[in-house]
Amino acid sequence: MPKRLMEGSHALAESAIQAGCRFYAGYPITPSTEILEYMSMRLPEVGGICMNAESEIEAIHMVWGAAATGARAMIASTGQGISLMQEAFAELANAQIPIVAVNMMRGQGDYFQATRGGGHGDYRFVVLSPATVQEAADLTRVAFRVAEQWRNPVMILGDFLLAHTTEAVDVGPPGDGEGVPKPWAVGNARGREAITLSPLGGPKKLGMSFGSHLTAVTDKHPAMREQEVRCESGGLEDAELAVVAYGSPARFVKHAALRARAEGLRVGWVRPISLWPFPAKAVAAAAARVKAMAVFELSAGQLIEDVELAVAGRVAVHSIGGISHDSSGFGVGPLLRSGEILERLKRVYPS
Repeated sequence: MPKRLMEGSHALAESAIQAGCRFYAGYPITPSTEILEYMSMRLPEVGGICMNAESEIEAIHMVWGAAATGARAMIASTGQGISLMQEAFAELANAQIPIVAVNMMRGQGDYFQATRGGGHGDYRFVVLSPATVQEAADLTRVAFRVAEQWRNPVMILGDFLLAHTTEAVDVGPPGDGEGVPKPWAVGNARGREAITLSPLGGPKKLGMSFGSHLTAVTDKHPAMREQEVRCESGGLEDAELAVVAYGSPARFVKHAALRARAEGLRVGWVRPISLWPFPAKAVAAAAARVKAMAVFELSAGQLIEDVELAVAGRVAVHSIGGISHDSSGFGVGPLLRSGEILERLKRVYPS
């Protein structure tokens, strides 16, 4: 498919459709509303269904029902709406129902919400964080594949800038894993044993205990940690300071790092693409090469905890980010000025 100019929300939604998504439910909330609007127009054109639900709670349970039949299903919201879905998220993971959930954050204060979750039990989401519109489109396809491979929900963690930035993007050809056998899906049970999808395990007649069910659900987590790690880095060969950032702000950080190098400061960068599983080995490897680490995030400090765990005290880890919003509260504040980031890098640069 040729490249075309699309804003991030629309590119993500179109990529989902091209990947076989045929059910979407959501509730309007900025900055994810454009995904709902786009899906309401496009899904009927390809034989799909888009539901404008009465609440986020209703929407996530619609997605639950559609995904349980084997349909590729997606939902999107922002932090406040995602908060209302936490019980359903935990139960989806424990029932091993693959969905894709998108959180277009206001700032980056939802990192803990995405990587730790607010639901109950030992569940995990794979969390992918694109930095560009093209990457948002690409990772949407990845998200559906990964969700079905592990029978586990996947979250795409975006932000206001990603949602509303327009770039040239190729959403890819139609089809990407559609037709993959899904023997676990409910549906017409004629001629086969009835299927039960439940966060509590199988039917009582099978004699499955709740404990053994949860053990089976979480046994895949170590393999997911090894196989679904994604990150990129640059400038680490001779770096004395490495800065870690994710999402759209990482683009500004990379520019600031290049400006620092132009002034003779050897600054490298690490961008986690998967926030869970976190690329701890890559961060640790960076820490082994430099004299100090910095973390830039548009929050009071959440990503920094995973960086500190990965660094394990090898070098000092400095927070150079913070809460930064515009007057509307959507996370496009003064901290995104590359000159401001550069000055903060200089303050923690090892002497």
